[in-house]
Amino acid sequence: MRPQEACYLDPRTGTAYALTERRWRSDDGNPMMTSALPGIGRDDIATRERSVWRYQAALPVRIERPVSLGEGCTPLLQKNWGMLRPHFKLEWFNPTSSFKDRGASVMVSFLRQLGIDSILEDSSGNGGAAIAASGAAAGMKVKVLAPSYTPEPKVAQIAAFGAQVQLVAGPREESEKEAFRQSADIFYASHNWHPFFLQGTKSLAYELWEDLWFSAPDNIIVPAGAGSNVLGCYIGFKELLAAGQIDRLPRIFAAQPFNCSPIDARFAAGDSGDSARAVLATIAEGTAIKHPVRMPEILSALRETGGGTVALTEDQIESAVRRLAEAGLYAEPTSATAAAAIEVLAQRGLIAERETTVVLLTGTGLKSTQFMTELFASPTEPSDLVV
Repeated sequence: MRPQEACYLDPRTGTAYALTERRWRSDDGNPMMTSALPGIGRDDIATRERSVWRYQAALPVRIERPVSLGEGCTPLLQKNWGMLRPHFKLEWFNPTSSFKDRGASVMVSFLRQLGIDSILEDSSGNGGAAIAASGAAAGMKVKVLAPSYTPEPKVAQIAAFGAQVQLVAGPREESEKEAFRQSADIFYASHNWHPFFLQGTKSLAYELWEDLWFSAPDNIIVPAGAGSNVLGCYIGFKELLAAGQIDRLPRIFAAQPFNCSPIDARFAAGDSGDSARAVLATIAEGTAIKHPVRMPEILSALRETGGGTVALTEDQIESAVRRLAEAGLYAEPTSATAAAAIEVLAQRGLIAERETTVVLLTGTGLKSTQFMTELFASPTEPSDLVV
């Protein structure tokens, strides 16, 4: 049952705001969440819906006219990976080939219900494509600010949906700064800032619960940049726990490229340690975010679930791309970071063979065509992976 007084909440100050307000951050400049929700059970699933909207009863408000392209309900495959046999969640089966369609569908639907008809996004690729597609389906005008280094196939996909694309010179954070400046003229529908994006990504938790015969996995490994999947899984499983549908939270592990791993650095340093770490270029460009805006919330979620972080070298990520391909899974390097973390976590004794481990593969290798073409241009000897 949906609570009557759901609201926006600044988790750092406790300030609440009505969901009817057209805002994307708090008055103190902090990212907001929505207030805690009671979760839903099996009988609340809209089983005739084959999308994230089968879990609409779990949202803070009812969306009267959802904007959906069929996002969600992606395959969950179990494969051998060394001595382990994890489940891989294939999020590239979403409409624009990444998990971000989940958040975009819910956020855009909610904003349209508020009467907003023009939106602004900043993205290194997948988020921009997802919001451009949902915006097109909603009849909205969409503008996307993207770093100048964004792979051409991702820029082409955003433009194909009719969005205006502006390339911004400099590192990823320069696109966000430019979005802040332009937000005075157009509503900033940021997948990193707006709390209803997380209301969409939390559908992953509900879907995994349903995929696994209404139970929670022991572990979830997530490629993390801004952490929207970390927080989405945390929020969704917290709601399922509150609803009495599961008896424990799964451990959530955030996987990052060592070359840009601020979450791992902060988690490893603890509350008082030195978290400084150099930032370099990485093939996992989709997670190359130096300053995740929800860092305190991400760290809290990882600690509460008993999870942790892993930082992978470029060689480890590239190797995981190859191993996934040998298993028939064509994942972009950003996604492969999560697969590369499997053996590291096992070696650390943090996940075990007898446990149910889910690895989120968040985007297809088709999003990184140039890298994948160069990687597989020369024949290589197959690894010892047994499928």
